[in-house]
Amino acid sequence: MIGYVTLGTNDLARGALFYDAIAAELGVGRMMEFDSYIAWGAPGGGAGIGLTKPFDGNPATIGNGVMVALEAKDQDQVGRLHAIALANGGICEGPAGPRGSGFYAAYFRDPDGNKLNAFVMGA
Repeated sequence: MIGYVTLGTNDLARGALFYDAIAAELGVGRMMEFDSYIAWGAPGGGAGIGLTKPFDGNPATIGNGVMVALEAKDQDQVGRLHAIALANGGICEGPAGPRGSGFYAAYFRDPDGNKLNAFVMGA
């Protein structure tokens, strides 16, 4: 059910060294990389991990930059999960839509403010 986990960082270069080593031991490598974000895992494989500078521009703290991602089966299910979240007390953090090449997602917070998304790769 969990597609990947995102963790916040204030020093992406330092964190990347750590996760490169962990990922190598697990038999995977970097699968996505941007100026403020790196993800490790294998497309089509098990849950991966991402390391990011928080999108809101504030320093990363325990919980800031943390997000649980739920892997959907298709784009329609991404939309349904987003709608269900909002119908049950969630707050929209970004409607369903493409978020780069081959990535389709919707973002929301639970009633306690924890950030989640529903996503599908290859969309």
